[in-house]
Amino acid sequence: MADPSTYRPAPGEVPDTPGVYRFRDEHRRVIYVGKAKSLRRRLASYFQDVAALHPRTAGMVTTAASVEWTVVSTEVEALQLEYAWIKEYDPRFNVKYRDDKSYPSLAVTMNEEFPRVRVMRGPKRRGVRYFGPYAHAWAIRETVDLLLRTFPVRTCSDGVFKRARQVGRPCLLGYIEKCAAPCTGRVTPGEHRELAEQFCDFMAGRTGTHLRRLEGEMAAAAEAMEYERAARLRDDIAALRRAMEKSAVVLDDATDADLLAVAADELEAAVQIFHVRGGRVRGQRGWISDRVEDVSVAGLVEHALQQLYGEESGAGEETGGGGGVPREVLVPELPDSAEALGAWLAARRGSRVELRVPRRGDKKELLATVTRNAEHALAVHKTKRASDLTTRSRALEEITEALGLDSAPLRIECFDISHLQGEDVVGSMVVFEDGLARKGEYRRFRIRGFEGQDDVRAMHEVVSRRFRRYLREMENTDEWSADGARDPGSPDAPSDPGPPGGAPVPDGGDEPPLAGTARDEEGRPRRFAYPPQLVVVDGGPAQVAAARRAMDELGIDDVAVCGLAKRLEEVWLPDEEDPVVLPRTSEGLYLLQRVRDEAHRFAIRYQRTRRSAAVRRGPLDDIPGLGETRRTALLRHFGSLKRLRAADVDQLCEVPGIGRRTAETIVAALAAGPGPAPAVNTATGEIIEE
Repeated sequence: MADPSTYRPAPGEVPDTPGVYRFRDEHRRVIYVGKAKSLRRRLASYFQDVAALHPRTAGMVTTAASVEWTVVSTEVEALQLEYAWIKEYDPRFNVKYRDDKSYPSLAVTMNEEFPRVRVMRGPKRRGVRYFGPYAHAWAIRETVDLLLRTFPVRTCSDGVFKRARQVGRPCLLGYIEKCAAPCTGRVTPGEHRELAEQFCDFMAGRTGTHLRRLEGEMAAAAEAMEYERAARLRDDIAALRRAMEKSAVVLDDATDADLLAVAADELEAAVQIFHVRGGRVRGQRGWISDRVEDVSVAGLVEHALQQLYGEESGAGEETGGGGGVPREVLVPELPDSAEALGAWLAARRGSRVELRVPRRGDKKELLATVTRNAEHALAVHKTKRASDLTTRSRALEEITEALGLDSAPLRIECFDISHLQGEDVVGSMVVFEDGLARKGEYRRFRIRGFEGQDDVRAMHEVVSRRFRRYLREMENTDEWSADGARDPGSPDAPSDPGPPGGAPVPDGGDEPPLAGTARDEEGRPRRFAYPPQLVVVDGGPAQVAAARRAMDELGIDDVAVCGLAKRLEEVWLPDEEDPVVLPRTSEGLYLLQRVRDEAHRFAIRYQRTRRSAAVRRGPLDDIPGLGETRRTALLRHFGSLKRLRAADVDQLCEVPGIGRRTAETIVAALAAGPGPAPAVNTATGEIIEE
């Protein structure tokens, strides 16, 4: 008997979306399939106290050894996928009907004189058209109720039908026109059989013909001013459209296809495949792999197809009998070698295989569902890898060993520089403690005083500012008053220090405000004053040397420094000619990559925020007579504000729409320079407003 807590999903791992879940035993056999409007709430109900569960549920969760789930778009998709997998796996713990029969199907008894629509279970009979099976009889009855308005086929039992024929009066359905009442001779047996055949055609997916016919009849009735009949036909069409709301998980009965989707970031990629056979999802599989450098999504698709169909069977055990190469392979992007890949697939199948990207319809919707599952699988994988304590401990141990540190770097700070062609240079600092991001301690730096693509100098500036602040806080010099406010006499202090710690710098998005107070209410230093055990810089030997030099100039020799170069993911140490190369599967390298990518993201976000603010309110906005069209023409002609400032009157006159008087006004306004000096955050030295 297994303990459900051993395989319980971690908090936040299960999505709060519709989906289908499967419990498996220790032999990987599916023992229960269920659906839920919210996977998170439904699965949480299974992992409570076993004594409080229903005896059958308790037996299921103690027999199971793992649980997995598939995300879908709507409850209807979850319902259809649940049908397919219950029929496929026949799980032992799923609900069994009391009559011990199979799942109900919608049946049309075409073997009778007056065909009847009914819910049937048990073995199939000759001459009866079946649709389904379904998990619930009520779902069938709701669909039939909508269709009877347009296809009034009889649904009554043989006893009711015989009694109506004897008395010459139809039942209630005949009076409300949901039955053609063949029992009283309103329609002939041939006409009633034609209605039944139309009903079967509609259920089989051939819906366009009937809708076009009804729309034509409605238009003709409206033209003949038979408005009541036109309104009824309109309502019939609406009823058919409601009945046509079919799941993207179920396609046309003749569809045999594999749908492949990829979700990737800079480091890893998740691949998900749905195997559709006979119009229904018969299996699902997926895997996670490292993303090779400079491989696009199309390249990932090509590698996934090679791995998928390069195996002997072409599909794994999860396909549920849907193995081999199907007639269609649907992908999000076509590989560059799509023609050769299609020929290879055709050779393995023995007939033509269509490799394409679905553009519309149910197949496109189903591929979107597969994509959502791939994205969810990647998110779950990254969450597991980042949140697992054992994994994080192993990552820190590997970093300690690779860099030759005395102890594990429990606090890691990473710095990155971002600019736009040498302008608006900014820096970022992100903090990871115990392998987890601490967003509340991120810092942003605006680097003033120089422009140009000099990342080395900018890195030296940012690291120096960070550790100068650290030294001032730890030494508690006269630059700080008792309440933590900066001494106005300090070199970096603005003329008006403002409130203690300065105002937080807004980030305009999902990042937390940047706290700048040096000490809390009890006088203890904030976490910004804590020294890191490891400083990581985004770059190679030059950036590492700049960071090391900045700390040496401040007398800090107890903080390790390394750099991570993006091209080959090499780890560089100060004064070392050769890099440290960690295996791509190393958890230590994965942690360093996450830290570096987070610093890069944070720096780019700050730089783009500043750039957007500059575009919204630039030095050209206040020049009289210069509208949006002329400003755009100026910037397009000169390429940047820096070149525009350097232009003279004659050069400005070359821009279409700019006369000499306007050019002189522009030169005078730009020569006047900016307004008053910007406010500075006293805690971090960052610009608050321009």
